[in-house]
Amino acid sequence: MEKSMDDRNRSSILQWILPTAVMMIVVMVMLFNFSSKSSAEAQDTVSRTLIASTESFSDRFKSQLDGVRTVGVTIRALLEREGIDDKERVTQLLEIAVQCSGAYKAVYCDASGKGWDQEGGEVSIAQADYFSALQDTESCYIYTEENQQTILVAERIATEQIHGYLLMYYSMGNISTLIAKSGYDSTSFLAVIDEEGKILGVSGAETSNCLATGNLLEAMEPDNSESARMLRNRMSNGAKGTSEITMGKQSHVLVYVPTGVEGWEMVLGVSQDYVDRQVNFQWRSTKSMIRSLIIVICAFICIVVVINIVSRIRSNEKRKELEDKADTDQLTGLNNKLATERKIKNYMAQNPQSQSMMFLLDIDNFKKINDTMGHAFGDEVLRSLGMQIGAIFRATDIIGRVGGDEFMIFLKGIPDEETILKEARKVETFFKGFQAGEYVKYAATASIGVAIFPQEGADFETLYKAADQGLYKAKKRGKNQLAFYSDERS
Repeated sequence: MEKSMDDRNRSSILQWILPTAVMMIVVMVMLFNFSSKSSAEAQDTVSRTLIASTESFSDRFKSQLDGVRTVGVTIRALLEREGIDDKERVTQLLEIAVQCSGAYKAVYCDASGKGWDQEGGEVSIAQADYFSALQDTESCYIYTEENQQTILVAERIATEQIHGYLLMYYSMGNISTLIAKSGYDSTSFLAVIDEEGKILGVSGAETSNCLATGNLLEAMEPDNSESARMLRNRMSNGAKGTSEITMGKQSHVLVYVPTGVEGWEMVLGVSQDYVDRQVNFQWRSTKSMIRSLIIVICAFICIVVVINIVSRIRSNEKRKELEDKADTDQLTGLNNKLATERKIKNYMAQNPQSQSMMFLLDIDNFKKINDTMGHAFGDEVLRSLGMQIGAIFRATDIIGRVGGDEFMIFLKGIPDEETILKEARKVETFFKGFQAGEYVKYAATASIGVAIFPQEGADFETLYKAADQGLYKAKKRGKNQLAFYSDERS
C-alpha cells in the first residue's frame, strides 16, 4: 500500500517535472536563436542611427561655416567693386558682415597685415600665428587659437587697385549648443578634430577623459592604441564608422564622420551605457518573446505558489482579526485599556520629542445614571460617547476606554500652544452638545484632565499621573469642565 502511494507521488511529481523540463528546453533554444539574431540587428541599427546623427551634426556645422563664407563672399564683392578708400564705408560693410554671419569679428587688412575691424579700430595681424598660413594657402578656412578657438573664414581680395584680405572670425564656441536637447545623456560630447586629432571645438561633456589632453588621438593612445591607429587610418581615407574605447573608468563609443571642411572630422562620443540602453530598446522583440515565455512558466509555477499564499493570507487575516478583536472594547468600539496603553507607549518610544496631548475624562455622576436610568441606558451612554468622540479626531490619534466610565484621548504631533488650546476647546465644546439615548435624550457631562507630552511626562506612567491630576482639579472645581495639569489654580 505504501509502495503504491510512493509510486503515485513519484508519478505526480514526474507529471510536473517533465512538462517543465520540456518547456525549459524550448525556452533555451528560442532564447538562443532570438538572442543571436536580435542582438546583431540591434547593434547594427544603433550604429547606423549614431552615424546618421553625427552626420546631421556635421551638416549643421558645415552649414554654419558656409553661411559665414556666403556673407564673406558678398562683402568681398562689394569691397572689390566699391574700393577701400572710404574707411567709413568699409567699416560699415565689416559691421554688416558681423551682424549677418554670426562671426564675432570682421577685419579688412592689406597684404602687409595692416587694416581695421568692424568698429573702425586699427589692427595689425602681421605677427599673428595664422598670417603666414593666410599667405601660403588658398583655403578659406584657417584654425587659430590666438584669442580663443576660432575658425578664420578668409576671402582674398585681388584687383588692380586692391591686394588684401577680408577676415571673418567664427568662434568654435558656437558649436557648444549642437548637442543640446539631442536626447543623449550628460556624459556625451561632440568634437571637431583635425587630421592629427587636435580638438578644435567641443559641445557637451567637456570633462570626458577623451578630451583631457586637447588631442583625441593622443588621449586614446595609451589604452586604446589599436583603436587610435584604426581611427587615424579611416579618417585619412574619409571613412565613417564607430569605435569602442575605454579610458580609466569611462567607456565610450566614438562615432566619426568627415565634415567636408579641411579634412576635419566630427566625432560624437557617447557612453557605453547609453549605447547598451539603445541596443536593449532595439532588442525588444526578443524581450517580448522572453517575457511571454516567462509569463507561461510563472503561470505554471504560480498555480502551486498561489495556493500557499492564499492560505497564508487567510491565516494572517484571521490572526489580524483576532488581534483587532483583542484590542477593541466591545461596548464602544474604541481601543481597550491594554491596547490604548500599548499604542501610546509605542508612539512615545518612536517620537520622544513630538509634542502631544493626553486627555483623561470621566463621565460625571455616571453611577447616578446607572442607578436612576438603568445599566442598559448607562451602556448606551458609553456606546454613544465612543461613536461620537471617535469621529471628531484624526484616524491616527489614539482613543480608548480605559475604565468603566473613563476614556483616554492621545493626540499626536501637536505643533504649538495655539493648537493645544484649540484641541482643548474642541473637547470641551463636544461635551456641551453631547447627548445619548435613542428615545430619551440625556445630556451627559464629563470632567477632563489634560497633560502635555513630553514636558509633563516623558513616559506613559508619568504622563498618565499628570493627566489624572488635571482630572482631579476639574472635579474639585465642580465637574463639567477641563483642567490642565499645569493650571496654577487648585
